[in-house]
Amino acid sequence: MKFRPCIDLHNGKVKQIVGETLSTEGKEIIENFVSSYDSTYYAAMFKRDHLLGGHVIMLGDGNKDEAVSALREYPGGLQIGGGIHAENASYYLEQGASHVVVTSYIFRDGQLNMDNLKRIVAEVGKNNLVIDLSCKEKDGKWFVATNQWKQISDFELNHENIRFLEQYCDEFLIHAVDVEGKQSGIQQSLVSTLADWVIIPTTYAGGARSFADLELFKELSRGKLDITIGSALDIFGGKLFYDEVVKYMNELT
Repeated sequence: MKFRPCIDLHNGKVKQIVGETLSTEGKEIIENFVSSYDSTYYAAMFKRDHLLGGHVIMLGDGNKDEAVSALREYPGGLQIGGGIHAENASYYLEQGASHVVVTSYIFRDGQLNMDNLKRIVAEVGKNNLVIDLSCKEKDGKWFVATNQWKQISDFELNHENIRFLEQYCDEFLIHAVDVEGKQSGIQQSLVSTLADWVIIPTTYAGGARSFADLELFKELSRGKLDITIGSALDIFGGKLFYDEVVKYMNELT
């Protein structure tokens, strides 16, 4: 169980946003936090603390320069996602990303697009690819959400499908869309289920807000999953002290 940090970029600024509101057309995006620091400030912090495998996510256009700045500040330490496809993936690896993260590119019209999946694997290699399986619950099952979580695909997260995709990527990144950015607690059933299914490194994101949540996550995941914390951290305007989280996680290893 490791702490995976994050740098979310929106309109060229580091922000923490309630993810679901990105897809509410005509309605205001809910911003939990807008930083006065740029992406390199956070990348340098994560580099200082030897935190590997965090992700930089570009939420829409206008974020490329900030994203590249973060990658160059911490080469090999960060992954990058948001608008990644076969034609631009190698560029971000060349700028210092350890992995590229894909969702919408491999899920088209609500279905898994095997041509695009094979294309990006051929371009960057399995070992440089993270598949984002961020999901929403529907009728007691979990389905991948794509296109800034506007579209719920027909791709169900289950043991069979997880095992199938593991042969094409190095890691999974999975946001629990229903709780992401809301500091309402982790999605317990998803965490425990993922721990039963996955055998490759998998990072869970969504709802963590306290050390009690971290203890619960450790118990439910049996230490098999890593975790991202965003809005709850003091460095992003929350009340959970980043330095204490880093210390807590270091003591687990």
